[in-house]
Amino acid sequence: MDVAGSVALVTGGASGLGAGVVKTLLDKGGKAVILDLPSSAGEDMAAQLGDAAGFVPGNVTDTDEVERSVAAAKDVFGRIDVLVSCAGISSGQRVVSRDGTPNDLDHFRKHIEVNLIGLFDVARHAVSAMSANEPNADSERGLIVNIASIAGYEGQVGQSAYGSSKAGVIGLTLPMARDLAVWGIRVMTIAPGTMDTPMLATLNQEFIAKLVEDNVFPHRLGTPADVGNLVVHFMENTFLNGEVVRLDAGLRLTSN
Repeated sequence: MDVAGSVALVTGGASGLGAGVVKTLLDKGGKAVILDLPSSAGEDMAAQLGDAAGFVPGNVTDTDEVERSVAAAKDVFGRIDVLVSCAGISSGQRVVSRDGTPNDLDHFRKHIEVNLIGLFDVARHAVSAMSANEPNADSERGLIVNIASIAGYEGQVGQSAYGSSKAGVIGLTLPMARDLAVWGIRVMTIAPGTMDTPMLATLNQEFIAKLVEDNVFPHRLGTPADVGNLVVHFMENTFLNGEVVRLDAGLRLTSN
């Protein structure tokens, strides 16, 4: 898939990893529609980026709103070639606190609703739009890129909700790719490690420094541009499908 001229829908595209993806695709000659909360900076960001960017407000946990938002996103440039699902939440809470209080079930439920159900809801509508695309020379109509996390493999203390939601995204990758093969739509997932995003603010600096030290190489935080560049590679290498790629500098989280 050529990046130049392609149209991507990026959920959570107004900040963090999503914003990095949007800017990288535009730098490569693509177009992008940001789908983010009405309260986000998406509208201002799209205006600053110019005619190659658009903004559609939407909440991925409201299924009626998702349907309307994806339809509106398609109308911006007349098609959707790529969906990059970056919208997500992360907050820590132990299954049982030190005083014996059980986890707030709504905390767990919200992570599943945003990070997994919301992701799938957007995908099913985006795929419906992609199915109408004319296939390219490789008989491809579209690409789905989901954002998981290495916490889906090696969740830390307090990450039962977040880790479970991201493990669901990882588990979704291959069956979704198999479902969509008939349409010529590929599915890939990125499992980032420790990234320099606003979500990192939920962790203390000492813990972040320790994680970076545990990188095999390089010893730095990942960046939104790292994610954007990997999305570009997925677009250009059509032999990639049904796989999860860890983007983590070789980091393997321990229980400490």
